[in-house]
Amino acid sequence: MVDHLANTEINSQRIAAVENCFGASGQPLAVPGRVLLGEGILTKECRKKPKPRIFFLFNDILVYGSIVINKRKYNSQHIIPLEDVTLETLPDTLQMKNRWMIKTSKKSFVVSAASLTERKEWLSHLEECIRHLLTKTGRQPSTEHAAPWIPDKATDICMRCTQTKFSTLTRRHHCRKCGFVVCGDCSRQRFLMPRLSPKPLRVCNLCYRQLLAEQKKEAEADCQQLERYCSAIPGCEPSSGDDSDKSDDDKADQWPADTEFYTSEVSWSSFHS
Repeated sequence: MVDHLANTEINSQRIAAVENCFGASGQPLAVPGRVLLGEGILTKECRKKPKPRIFFLFNDILVYGSIVINKRKYNSQHIIPLEDVTLETLPDTLQMKNRWMIKTSKKSFVVSAASLTERKEWLSHLEECIRHLLTKTGRQPSTEHAAPWIPDKATDICMRCTQTKFSTLTRRHHCRKCGFVVCGDCSRQRFLMPRLSPKPLRVCNLCYRQLLAEQKKEAEADCQQLERYCSAIPGCEPSSGDDSDKSDDDKADQWPADTEFYTSEVSWSSFHS
């Protein structure tokens, strides 16, 4: 289908129509060899509540955005390279059915389709595009994924200290490492995670300690490698410095970092042929 539609006038018109709907706020989407394979409205599980989003599947990217006027105006455009995507089918909940997770290194989120058939179509086309791209580039499937944010309504208390109750005055925060809903006292730290952002991001106390331990371990490994390198060079001595450890006297953590939430019980689409 990609070979059949590539470089055709109908494909160019479809891509131009998508660009026109996003307007000046969107990025150009027409590039040589890119084909628009399908489009549809899916429900995205956002932080506050599930919201409808328009999705466009190309042979190399997945584009989605907010709906202002359906088929006429969209905004908040997001572009996801399919090479970075991993899919995971999720069980139904009382509120949402026909769900699956779209996982990438920068952002992971849950979407749901209006029917089981629609979900099967989306997953089938996505998996085929991803498989074709990985075969073409010789890359391996991505293994590092950003944690999806747990929806605000999933808990009324901090998922770390399990003591603080959220209210209009006590707001919810999200750890960028594990995605847990936490209070301010349990997420005062910031940590630089270049894969997610060039700026230090809010993390919970448990993840902060784990990230510090990983950072220290990597530094020690680099130091050992430098020492081995210098020992092989006559007259070369590696520099030394004092390491300082930060203590953390926070309350004992009640929620393990590896707890899975989306794997437990907690519209329309059209593909071009």
